[in-house]
Amino acid sequence: MSGKAIGNQSGWKPEMAASDALIAAPTATGNRALMLEEPLIFEIGSTDRTGVDLADVPAAPSRLGGMERATPIGLPGLSEQETVRHYTRLSRQNYAIDLGLFPLGSCTMKHNPRLNEKVARMPGFADLHPLSPQSEVQGALAVIHELGQWLKTLTGMAAVAMSPKAGAHGELCGLLAIRAALEARGDARSVILVPESAHGTNPATAAFCGYAVEDIPATPEGRVDLEALEARLGVGGPDCDVAAVMITNPNTCGLFERDMKKIADAVHAAGAFVYCDGANFNAIVGRVRPGDLGVDAMHINLHKTFSTPHGGGGPGSGPVVLSEALAPFAPLPIVERQADGSFHLVEEETAGADHGQAFGRMVAFHGQMGMFTRALAYILSHGADGLRQVAEDAVLNANYILRSLEDVVDAPFGGTGPCMHEALFSDKGLAEGFSTLDVAKGLIDEGYHPMTMYFPLVVHGAMLIEPTETESKAALDQFIMALRSVAERAKAGDESLKGAPWFAPRRRLDETLAARKPRLAWEEAGGLAVQAAAE
Repeated sequence: MSGKAIGNQSGWKPEMAASDALIAAPTATGNRALMLEEPLIFEIGSTDRTGVDLADVPAAPSRLGGMERATPIGLPGLSEQETVRHYTRLSRQNYAIDLGLFPLGSCTMKHNPRLNEKVARMPGFADLHPLSPQSEVQGALAVIHELGQWLKTLTGMAAVAMSPKAGAHGELCGLLAIRAALEARGDARSVILVPESAHGTNPATAAFCGYAVEDIPATPEGRVDLEALEARLGVGGPDCDVAAVMITNPNTCGLFERDMKKIADAVHAAGAFVYCDGANFNAIVGRVRPGDLGVDAMHINLHKTFSTPHGGGGPGSGPVVLSEALAPFAPLPIVERQADGSFHLVEEETAGADHGQAFGRMVAFHGQMGMFTRALAYILSHGADGLRQVAEDAVLNANYILRSLEDVVDAPFGGTGPCMHEALFSDKGLAEGFSTLDVAKGLIDEGYHPMTMYFPLVVHGAMLIEPTETESKAALDQFIMALRSVAERAKAGDESLKGAPWFAPRRRLDETLAARKPRLAWEEAGGLAVQAAAE
């Protein structure tokens, strides 16, 4: 079934009046069918009662050194049933991968197999303490070591640092290794080059490390301008001030950098290093080894490529693979297999030893054990051929979306060939006064979390969509139908779209004001509850 045919099933017609999309009279409760209105927990309970009986606390000398609370804590008292209902209702207002397709581009919001969760909850993994004697956690160390071996094999790299806790943390690890390598050869360089199509955390991490950041422009095809890069690098040698290039491949336009090997060769000829953002490794895992392309360091988001949980601020994990040139500077701790088959967690730098040049530590302990077990379970359940199919199916799904929508939504790079794991669209062609934001809000009414908006910055009104390999054709067809319908409304100038979302727990909010001036503490003013929302 073609994308256009699917779109015609929506029932929307351009001549529909704006009032046809409006909700009827509001309900007395504020509820919309089973989408229940939920006040703050402070508005439900009362501070002068409690849901349980607590014995009086006997008087005892304080050990708080004058830091005792001077006023009541002010927590509301609720019964068990009230508490359960409150948090259950809140959970129903969350959009999750278990509810529907999550089209966020460059985020790889794929299904988390339940097998992974079962393995992570096995005794010995779930209750592992980081200070346990190494002799008692040999199985856990074996898991870390085996996962690291898989990551090195899949990327074609010489070493891996398992401890970084997230993608940006991994970027920091890679740049610190690069800085240590430059310092070891007495080469003080001060500039990091970042292409326009790279992820936004790249320049932030480079600046955090004390480097000046310069951008490299993109070609009209959305890829790195090799000539501009070579011109900035100059002839290289001791006079070159470029420490590294941070590049995302596939990039955030959803395109593979065809000149990646030439880019790496030019960077190395100038005496600099290549850092690759591995956020999009899901598109090439099992198909391309970054080490073969000249990459010196790359973080791997276990939540994006190897199905560990993603979102809510963690728990993340971003192991970093390193080339032979950077391997000596890898941070500690490192798990090593001994001659007798046992495993040893190397935690100290020793002069003259293999890890004497380690730049230090990234975390207090060994990293995210729960994520390691999940990622290894995913890898072993797929095998080498299965991981290769992951990339192939992710690319297939993205191209299906690209070609099914390009006749109704502008695809700025659609004419340059197939995309990789994500499809990029723009707001070009929408009716005057309509924007990407209107399309995104309309998608909420259709039951979908919006796609990534306004990123990458090289495309005006960007809409970046990544379906991942875990979505079926039926799920993709339904999403395509919904987006076609919303896009057709935006192109036809349907004013009702300006008020979307109509059917969400909250209507269109001022996200900018909410982010800049959030009210994070509940307060009661004039006897009326004030919600902790944007001013």
